Formats: sequence, C-alpha cells, structure tokens
Amino acid sequence: MTSALVYLGDLRTEATHLASGTKVQFDAPIDNHGKGEAFSPTDMVATSLGTCMMTLMGIAANAHGIKMEGTKANILKVMGAAPRKIAEIRIAFEFPVNEYSSKEKKILQNAALTCPVALSLHPGLLQNITFQW
Repeated sequence: MTSALVYLGDLRTEATHLASGTKVQFDAPIDNHGKGEAFSPTDMVATSLGTCMMTLMGIAANAHGIKMEGTKANILKVMGAAPRKIAEIRIAFEFPVNEYSSKEKKILQNAALTCPVALSLHPGLLQNITFQW
C-alpha cells in the first residue's frame, strides 16, 4: 500500500504516506464548492508533474556533475470546462545563474520531459514546459 485516505468533512480529505507517516490535506477548489484552503486534487496533479520533473533533473544532475541547487519552478494549472478536467499544465523552470553547456541543458531537459508523471498523463493534456537558464 502507498497511502491511506480519510474524509474529514467539508470537502477536505487527508492522505497519509504509509512508509513515512507524512500527512497532506486536500480541499475542493473554490470554483468547485470548496474552501480552497489546501491543495486540490488537480493542484496536486500539476504539482506532482513539476516535482517529478525536478527530481529526475536532480538525478541526472548528480550523475553528470551538474549544479542545479536553487532551481525553482512556477506551476499553473488550467482547467477545462466540458468536461471539467485539467486542460493544460504550464511549468516554468528557473535555473540559478550558471554557465550551463548545451549538453548539460539537453541532459536536464530530457530528464524532465521523460519523467514518469509526464509519461503517465493523458496525451490530450497539454504540458507547456519552459526552461529559463
């Protein structure tokens, strides 16, 4: 088992990561009857894509001696209306000032774009990913 969920009421759920005991709460978004006081499930999908990409870039950076500490990502989830689903995820990676070679950039970009979450999402979901060096 990976996780366990409990419904807390008021459209809030709590997930427990069973291996570590870490807990995360989720709310329905404001535009879908919720309070928006925590990540929504669709927020977490978009955030999971960004964290997966950054983790895979970190693995590649470690393997190739590339410095990427301090890299940031800004994530925007765009919802579609009919049916209600995530239509687009925009992620802008901002790398710290460094003289990345074209080879290093290619290694990091390839790692990001082939992460398991990116490959698992529906092909109709637009993944708009930018890399700011």
